[in-house]
Amino acid sequence: MSDMTNSAPGGQVEVSHRMLEDGRKIAIATIDFPPINAGSLAQRTAVLKCFQKLAQNSDLAGVILRGAGNNFVGGADIREFDAPAQAPHLPDVIAAMEACPVPIVAAIDGAALGGGFELALGCDARVARPAALVGLPEVTLGLIPGAGGTLRTSRLIDTAATVELVTSGRRVKANEALSMGLVDVVVDGEDLLEGAIRQLQSMGGAKRKLKDLPVILAGAEDFEVACQSALRKARGANAVAEAIAAIRDSAILPSDEALTKERHTSLRLRREPQSKALRHLFFAEKAAMKLPASVTPAKISEVGVVGAGRMGQGIAVAFAQRGFKVLLAEKDPEGLELGLRAIAETAKSLEAKGRIDSASELRARVIGVSLAGMASCDLVVEAIFEDMQVKKKLFSDLEALLRDEAIIATNTSYLDIDEMASGTRLPGRVAGLHFFNPANVMRLVEVVRAEKTTDSTIAALLNLGRKLGKLPVVARVGDGFIGNRIFAAYRQQCEFLLEEGALPDDIDQAMRSFGFAMGPFEVFDLAGLDIAWAQRKRLAPTRDPRARYVDIADQLCELQRFGKRAGAGWYNYASGKAEPDPLVSALIAAAAKARGVVDPVKTTETIQQRLLAAIVNEAALLLGEGVAQRPSDVDVVMAHGYGFPKLKGGPLHWAAAQPREEVLASIEEMANASGYGIEPAANLAIVLDQVDNV
Repeated sequence: MSDMTNSAPGGQVEVSHRMLEDGRKIAIATIDFPPINAGSLAQRTAVLKCFQKLAQNSDLAGVILRGAGNNFVGGADIREFDAPAQAPHLPDVIAAMEACPVPIVAAIDGAALGGGFELALGCDARVARPAALVGLPEVTLGLIPGAGGTLRTSRLIDTAATVELVTSGRRVKANEALSMGLVDVVVDGEDLLEGAIRQLQSMGGAKRKLKDLPVILAGAEDFEVACQSALRKARGANAVAEAIAAIRDSAILPSDEALTKERHTSLRLRREPQSKALRHLFFAEKAAMKLPASVTPAKISEVGVVGAGRMGQGIAVAFAQRGFKVLLAEKDPEGLELGLRAIAETAKSLEAKGRIDSASELRARVIGVSLAGMASCDLVVEAIFEDMQVKKKLFSDLEALLRDEAIIATNTSYLDIDEMASGTRLPGRVAGLHFFNPANVMRLVEVVRAEKTTDSTIAALLNLGRKLGKLPVVARVGDGFIGNRIFAAYRQQCEFLLEEGALPDDIDQAMRSFGFAMGPFEVFDLAGLDIAWAQRKRLAPTRDPRARYVDIADQLCELQRFGKRAGAGWYNYASGKAEPDPLVSALIAAAAKARGVVDPVKTTETIQQRLLAAIVNEAALLLGEGVAQRPSDVDVVMAHGYGFPKLKGGPLHWAAAQPREEVLASIEEMANASGYGIEPAANLAIVLDQVDNV
């Protein structure tokens, strides 16, 4: 029976009471702030008032705290982070829970993440469903827990395990959480509330405040190994180092002092550029994946993939990993058999790494067929070689086979999808679905809207991308779409810098120091120089002779130096690792001499300015052309597909945070140095003003 409700804007905390068989009364407090019970100011206020009232109830034997809507508390309301923190704060709420004279049991359904898990840690026990998720993912937003997450966790698991949990930000399923000690009981096969009540009864009325328990110390060596591993993976993320410091404090300082320090650190990190950048990307991803309004996406159950090469294999595995039946076709039986064998090997590797339960089950979901065997598919993705006429013929053949509702998608990186669709009877069902290599690993997918692609087709592909665990971003047709278009400008500027005397290692070191995991020439060698060479040869007949062209990469390809797999490219790999090569240096010196370069470009600052200016300028140009929908989409694509440092929020977020005069000047200088055909984007100032309008 409900007899108490604490209402607030957007939701309420409802309290009902139940009499136990022994005559004692317990309270059941239900947090109901749709859709995920996010820890907003209104929610914190309602929960605090609830426990303040419950503490005054002298005949109460205990409290069950749960969330409505099959979710406990999904985390903090991140939109509040740009404003000053407002009372009551989450530590105030947890303090009121700990001051409550009777034990409190958290009944966890769905997600208890970040502040939601800290709320559960403020309870005296935790009971969860098997499907529940717990964790402290604050580092993924450039933060650390701010309401006792580091301290209370280290009272349940040892300090090394706490470092791993907090610095990885990973979500932990209920059964693993039980084995770790993060939850007390997993309720399987019965009502969660009844399981929580049984746990409450077993406590005999005793409180168990985690902040008052002793820290569980890991061995000194294990703790340091965990810290060093976390710092290596952090790649400059300040939050990881701060989280480690907070965990150290939790072991040596009085609890209240450690909690105060943790809170102050969390609030300070909110104001710093890294957290602002990561929060920008968080909201940018949500915006990118949003479905078109008033459109119900068609269901896609059976998928076909045409092309059993490396990309087709990866696409097939990506679908099979998520439980889809995949029909795979190749033009010749030998190629199909090779593709299926490679998929089997990939499945074995995934099983060995613990990423899938069964290699045989995944392999069984991928079935080799002829093209005619794809008639039942809801979606067919072509992943054949980049030849327009061959692709158009394939589309015509597929359209004759498939139902009118089925979608035909191309994985092309550059070719004109409007032209591909022009020969079809139903061009509205044709779109691009551009996966990134390796397709089963890379999260980014460009969903390309052709001129006649319908909203329902786009909605279906966006929804599919989300089901695959991917990050789909809508683009319009244009050479290279969003990512490859910008990457081509980046590559071009890298080559200009070579002709001005910079060496590959100079450029790579400069961009690594900016935050890229790999320098551009390391990336070129890893991907293979032959791919870009083929692209340059394809475009050669239409290249304007007035435009600047650097042929050093062509010379390397003519020498069969195609990159790492060939043993040599921009670097020499004879030793097994990338080594600067005198032959490459000589080619660069000759090109610089021919250009009349007297003072070679060498400084890190100059290299960074030139390359970043090229990226930002090209982004503004494609936004002006409508290839990307919004500036934040560009940031998502570059951060998730091309290695732009996430700690800087993507190129446009980074540029918007710089002094405007410096950004405009660097782009003007880049254009002047580049020669004919490179112009500063006229819409650049407008784009930078719109960056954070997500």
